[in-house]
Amino acid sequence: MKSLISKFWCLLFITFCILSPSLSQAIELTGAGATFPQPVIEAWAYEYYKRTKVKINYQGIGSGGGIRQVQEKTVDFGASDKPLTSEELRKYNLVQFPFLIGAVVITYNLPELKNISLNLDHKAICDIYLGKIKNWNDLYLKKLNPKVNLPERPIVAVRRSDGSGTTWLFTTYLSKACSEWKEKVGAGTSVNWPVGIGAKGNPGVTNYVKQNAGAIGYVEFIYAKQNSLPMANLLNAEGNAFVSPSVKSMQSASNNVKWEIEKDFFLQILLTNLVKILIPLQEHLLSLSLLISLI
Repeated sequence: MKSLISKFWCLLFITFCILSPSLSQAIELTGAGATFPQPVIEAWAYEYYKRTKVKINYQGIGSGGGIRQVQEKTVDFGASDKPLTSEELRKYNLVQFPFLIGAVVITYNLPELKNISLNLDHKAICDIYLGKIKNWNDLYLKKLNPKVNLPERPIVAVRRSDGSGTTWLFTTYLSKACSEWKEKVGAGTSVNWPVGIGAKGNPGVTNYVKQNAGAIGYVEFIYAKQNSLPMANLLNAEGNAFVSPSVKSMQSASNNVKWEIEKDFFLQILLTNLVKILIPLQEHLLSLSLLISLI
């Protein structure tokens, strides 16, 4: 693992030095963007500094902020869960490549259930974030969880307040899985949410869910796991099995991804990620974080 970390940052550093001569004298790199890969980037940066004394400073400000800062050339690299098109890359003289795979999960805080993993499907998630399902003991949720004594408690839907690649992935999933969501809200790094409380970054959503009973939110897998929050099982497309978020199931989903550099990784990430994985299977919101750097 340490060898892999060193190779990654070494490759990144060499790339910057070759593409930007002014960086060849630098001993510090700065980056900003998605909060999804932030724990990994910080861990890798720490290990790389111990070996090389080259500092990598990264700020998790959301994919939207990372894209904006790298376009404005105020940072050396950005990280985003939302890929840029080839046209956007050429306009700002940028390159991008995928470097990390994770998953967006649905997490919630129901102390009465003591970390029981609830079963949800795309209709339940859509209706919660449309404000149509307002309570945890809703009849539809009971139908999905017949053996669980769901509490009579209001649902507090939590979503991102900042421009977010995680939001782009989540809302694209909702748009493809739920026609009403597509018509009324749509997809993007920021949308006009029908209901919900906004929180900044994956850490902000995680903390709000953790501290408020009845809350539900969407975060990257590691944030829910590190905070010992339950994660919902999602129904597959065949409607015959609920799939639990795990490293193994993420690895299985990622096997469908085919990397192609010809179109700057955009086409395969967009279509494979959302059409082949999310819609037919509906068990993983697979997040493919990209590193974006200056040419």
